[in-house]
Amino acid sequence: MKRVRPTARDVAELAGVSVATVSHVVNGRGGRFGADTRDRVLAAVSELGYAPNSSARGLRRQRTDQVALLVGSIGVPANDRLTAQLHEAADAAGYGVLTLLVDSELRARHALDLLHRGIADGAVISDPYHCLDDDRLASLAHHLSMVVMDNTVAPDGFDVLRMRELAACAEGLDQLIGGRRRRVAFIGHHSDLLDTGRPSERYTAYTQALERHGLERDERLVVSGADDRSLSYWAMTGLLQLADPPDAVFCASDRAAVSAIWAIRDAGMSVPSDVAVLGAGNIKEGLITRPALSTVGLPHLDFGEVVRLLFERLAALEPLPGREVVKEWAFIPRGST
Repeated sequence: MKRVRPTARDVAELAGVSVATVSHVVNGRGGRFGADTRDRVLAAVSELGYAPNSSARGLRRQRTDQVALLVGSIGVPANDRLTAQLHEAADAAGYGVLTLLVDSELRARHALDLLHRGIADGAVISDPYHCLDDDRLASLAHHLSMVVMDNTVAPDGFDVLRMRELAACAEGLDQLIGGRRRRVAFIGHHSDLLDTGRPSERYTAYTQALERHGLERDERLVVSGADDRSLSYWAMTGLLQLADPPDAVFCASDRAAVSAIWAIRDAGMSVPSDVAVLGAGNIKEGLITRPALSTVGLPHLDFGEVVRLLFERLAALEPLPGREVVKEWAFIPRGST
């Protein structure tokens, strides 16, 4: 026989209170009742195994009390920090967090379908593969509070956070090359090397630096691997096995740069004497490599402003205009260049 789910009325009868009092207690709202009443309600909840029907409550209130996080990859330090800060703010505001991976067209379509079906009240979107184009974002903005992390999309009914990377990458590459490096490699993310119509600022900075310093572009020196620590280690190992290996490398992530340093040292070479290394992202691990990792990135890895914008939108009584926040990357020189 199917077990009957206990209701708020069952809890109220067992605790000897009204259904309204049960609702106030289980939803953490104040009311005209004392601690003993609250304790009786909670004891009845525990005894009956009662759980509020969040789906029904959401239909009545036209809210889900959920926010979504759409990211292109899992395990990235920046995404980890964003996730932690979003969870902290959601906990404080009484929301849950759903994470959706959008690293392909299929997953992007699935995420869009879920969001259009109303699984969340708001979303933070970081889409390095550019699966969600302007039309898709505009369709979501009609019913979803959104903050989009992107350097090109216009803030049309949602907020946009821009990360200006190009100038910092150029400065770092100029030091990396330093007038004497002639074979400069690039270890990129898979998304950096895709032709999406929105070129990666890190790869653009690399190609512009080669031209600026009069260096010949060698496609053998451009490889993917920055998405994964082991892939970047083997990418660097392969570069060192070329007949004319690189004497410098720009890695599109600090994770890749740390692995590159290990690969260089395991090959019996030294950093930066034999191969200079520049990373991207400014993660804390770069401080404890030997030598410490030169990098480009935010001086402080913080997404508090993204989270603030989202919850301001969720709390607003009237639609807010699209807002734009710009954060500038910086070059952080250390020992590896």
